[in-house]
Amino acid sequence: MKYWAYFAAKLVAVAALMRGLWPLVQRLLPEPEPFLMADLHPMGHDLGYTLGVYGFWLIGAGLLYLAVWDQRFRCRTCLRRLRMPIARGSWNHMLLLGRPHTEYICLYGHGTLKVPDLHLTGKESPDWAEHRDIWTELELLDAGKR
Repeated sequence: MKYWAYFAAKLVAVAALMRGLWPLVQRLLPEPEPFLMADLHPMGHDLGYTLGVYGFWLIGAGLLYLAVWDQRFRCRTCLRRLRMPIARGSWNHMLLLGRPHTEYICLYGHGTLKVPDLHLTGKESPDWAEHRDIWTELELLDAGKR
């Protein structure tokens, strides 16, 4: 739940930033000159205004893309960035070693994100595998060696 609340907070922050910048963009854009005594809306009729609005829209779309891209590589439990990418599988031996993918892990042992490198049937979503408590797993491994 915390994962999606953080994502919603990022989207609200992007929307608030863009809403706050819109009056500044309108103030910076030149006032259009009337043409043949017609008071038309400048969007689509004035090149400077139209380019300014499209540039503003492009900045907003870029911020939205960065928010989504950043969210994909965050831990679902602690919201920290996932680290230590490891290439798994093999391009040459797919049948023996599995399809190639990249694994990212949470530094605190909350889980692993597997991002496929090979897309045979279209875009595949990453697979999040949650781990148990890392200290319990380490103690079980240590107890098995004795």
